[in-house]
Amino acid sequence: MNLLYANDRRGQYPPSWYAATAEPLPPFAALRGETAADVCVVGGGFTGLSAALHLAEKGYDVALIEAHRVGFGASGRNGGQVSGGQRQDQNTLERLHGRDDARKMWDIALDSVALVKSLIADHRIDAAWRDGVAHADWSAKGAAESQAYAEKLARDYGYGAVEPLDRAGVRALVGSQAFHGGLIDWGSGHIHPLRFALGIAGAAETAGARIFEETEAHHVETGLVRTARGRIKADHIVLACNGYLGGLDRATAARVMPINNYIAATEPLGDRAAGILSKDIAVADSKFVVNYWRLSEDRRLLFGGGESYSYRFPKDIAALVRKPMLEIYPQLRETGIDYAWGGTLAITRTRMPDFSRPRPGLWSASGYSGHGVALATLAGQILAEAIHGDTTRFDVMAKARPGPFPGAGGLRNPLLALAMTWYSLRDRLGI
Repeated sequence: MNLLYANDRRGQYPPSWYAATAEPLPPFAALRGETAADVCVVGGGFTGLSAALHLAEKGYDVALIEAHRVGFGASGRNGGQVSGGQRQDQNTLERLHGRDDARKMWDIALDSVALVKSLIADHRIDAAWRDGVAHADWSAKGAAESQAYAEKLARDYGYGAVEPLDRAGVRALVGSQAFHGGLIDWGSGHIHPLRFALGIAGAAETAGARIFEETEAHHVETGLVRTARGRIKADHIVLACNGYLGGLDRATAARVMPINNYIAATEPLGDRAAGILSKDIAVADSKFVVNYWRLSEDRRLLFGGGESYSYRFPKDIAALVRKPMLEIYPQLRETGIDYAWGGTLAITRTRMPDFSRPRPGLWSASGYSGHGVALATLAGQILAEAIHGDTTRFDVMAKARPGPFPGAGGLRNPLLALAMTWYSLRDRLGI
């Protein structure tokens, strides 16, 4: 089954709160016949759109193809958190890669947040940036670790934007009695991700990139991308497909696994919103299967929670998300849910993204593991730099390339589901 069409209508955005509050771009035509470009970008999410924009600004002739609409996939459906740091913390990165490379990865992560903010400002994108992303710990042990981590970032990295939260602080901020502490990063923020993706697409087109929608890549080979009704000859090809990679490159697919995640938007909360979040921040908790939430511009709670590992989304997404939402906010038991949607993202074994050059002329970045709003956007810029001859940041990220998942073919998904179910059980048991 093709994940591109398993849960969504061809060429249409899912019925999310994001789609309901964004002004879509006029449709781009599908590719017909043969064309040539310096670079062909496959995928119209954050990575692909950013790569197209930055390459076009450098003077390259860029053709971008997207199977549905630009921003259709996880880029237009996610929690909107623009978080600093890598998906692995600095303690882990120092242990695995040494302090020098860990520092470079930290700086790259800071670059990713700065890039999102600069794109919003430079291209006047109505992405509704708000400062602050909090981490909320379910255990006292986790809260102590967060306190120590905030101290480490200030001491070893000179990063003073992280504020530790004790039990009273996190409960006052989050409006829930569930948590024992945490921290808040005022250097991070949250946005309307679909408007951001559409803004980058518009900027890329203005810079000269050619965008083709409803154009699925069926086959990629050296110097050539084939689609149902045409083909593109290019010196360089960028795979920016993330959870929708399919069989376009087996070496990358072995390291990048698609999973589904879900979000619900409540009815507008009005004055009740202040009792849910006392400040206009985003939050993610400490569970392995992360819950994440924030308030929308019209004072709804946007709450993400629950994962699945099959092709199909569940029939009742709202009921799936309501369960973890009520664990944190039982006071919302009688609150209606107006929107509920799912999305397909991609994870890796280590949760670090997969930056690779599978063969000459072919470039890939994917597998952001839920940490992709900022880093996926920067990945496009990094790929553009590498194609232009500067592989400095690409090489740093490629050092952390994750290994392949165990198993092969149809065995990989059952093994992943088994492992993820185990970690979900640990969350429920509080282990």
